[in-house]
Amino acid sequence: MDTNRRSNLVIGLLLLLVGGWFLAGQFFPQMLDILQFDYQWPLIVVGVGLFFLIMAVLLRAPGMAVPASIIGGIGGLLYYQNSTGDWESWAYAWTLIPGFVGVGVLLLHLLEGKLWRGLKEGVGLMLLSLFMFGIFSGFLGGPEVFSRLWPLFLIGAGIWMLLKGRRSSRRAPATEIITKEQ
Repeated sequence: MDTNRRSNLVIGLLLLLVGGWFLAGQFFPQMLDILQFDYQWPLIVVGVGLFFLIMAVLLRAPGMAVPASIIGGIGGLLYYQNSTGDWESWAYAWTLIPGFVGVGVLLLHLLEGKLWRGLKEGVGLMLLSLFMFGIFSGFLGGPEVFSRLWPLFLIGAGIWMLLKGRRSSRRAPATEIITKEQ
């Protein structure tokens, strides 16, 4: 069975199940009370992300892991904000989105059987995201620990840039090597 037919089958079955659940809820409202949509609605967003991840595995389409991670991560943020009422955290919580992309890239390469490549590409994005989260939450009202320590993230970034510059200056660019050989 090709990927297109499998995806139609999986999506069709999912739509039948969800539609059946809501139809039954029209006749038996207590069924819908189990989910408490008034308070738990962000879990729908998390569920969509989980659905994308399941589709990535079932359809052997690892590229779907990236949007799955982004959607699921944003759903997690919405769940936190809806539970705590801390909607102001969007001022700095958006910095976690590159980290969600990093998780997706890691999962993508893991599903392709390229763990080391996934670690190399995904962890970098996650660290960048944590770095930005530390700085932005530090001066935009985030967790208390960051309000005092956010300058450490700037110092760490400066050290990293110095080390990166030193390491890359040791290597000659490929165009320079080619020119010398001619």
